[in-house]
Amino acid sequence: MRKEGIAPFKLEDKKLYLLDQRKLPSSKIYRVCRTYNDVAKCIKSMVVRGAPLLGVVTAYGMLLGIEKYKYTSHNDLIEFVEHLKHTFLDTRPTAVNIRWAAERIRRVILSSINENFGKIKKIVYNEVKNIVKEVFETDRLISVNGLKIFQGDEKKTVLTHCNTGKLATGGIGTALGIIKYAFKNNKIKHVYVDETRPYLQGAKLTCWELYQENIPFTLICDNTAGYLMKIKKIDVVIVGADRIATNGDVANKIGTYSLAVLAKENNIPFYVAAPISTIDFNISSGEEIPIERRDSNEVKMINNKPITLRSADALHIGFDVTPAKYITGIITEKGILTYPYKQKILSFKKL
Repeated sequence: MRKEGIAPFKLEDKKLYLLDQRKLPSSKIYRVCRTYNDVAKCIKSMVVRGAPLLGVVTAYGMLLGIEKYKYTSHNDLIEFVEHLKHTFLDTRPTAVNIRWAAERIRRVILSSINENFGKIKKIVYNEVKNIVKEVFETDRLISVNGLKIFQGDEKKTVLTHCNTGKLATGGIGTALGIIKYAFKNNKIKHVYVDETRPYLQGAKLTCWELYQENIPFTLICDNTAGYLMKIKKIDVVIVGADRIATNGDVANKIGTYSLAVLAKENNIPFYVAAPISTIDFNISSGEEIPIERRDSNEVKMINNKPITLRSADALHIGFDVTPAKYITGIITEKGILTYPYKQKILSFKKL
């Protein structure tokens, strides 16, 4: 396989190009988004995924909406911005970074609503650029802070789930960013990668990113993780997050909860890596997190080919919630939080 750079998105000539992550690693195809609806459809259909990247792409999608909006009045613009926001909120209900980005773009528009429309567009463009820069810097800081969990001179074997690298954020990544940074600092011996059914983000994306970085890895079926823990093959588990409640409960790709319970049973540290933008300060526990349910055909098909009876009943729950008590630490750009989490998380609300 050829090693190559990864650019999950790019903006050219007022069009947003999104790398279709469903086609990786066999094909590198960019989907062209000319309108905000094109972007929303790409989010909904999993062309792009990963909580931080969904925030970035949402911001770009709202920018496309503003760029092509036919201005009539301030009041109509306000109404259109609300429409934009809800268009993106309806795409992936669990990933809170979509709301974070949509609200942020909405705020800058409302705060400059009395300016001429040309200036408003420039303000939105600059805010989108600021969001991208902040996501990249946040990734870097998470990776630096994450290095602190690798104590001593002995290299560690890490297990990770889903994809949390550049393809999930645009920057170095969160959980995978820590792994990359730790490997460069001679702290990683090997990485076990859950395949992550049904979309196989681990098999398709994480393995690809690790290969680009020359990091030794082994792909495993999701249901192999517990056995590897039992026979002492795993030193630490690091995963990402799609939404974090103020008590420290974490919603992440389905299968994360199982890993956390298994890690607890086998006395293995279990860490979550995520930016503060993934914290939902409006909810007190994971019970309030909306859990996305997707088309059952995504379980029954792989690469558009059926793997079971077409008439079979299948359940596709996109995420699960891991209670805070199972999490050794939450690694953020501001440092590593430890249980109990509530007061520490609420201290970030002012930021």
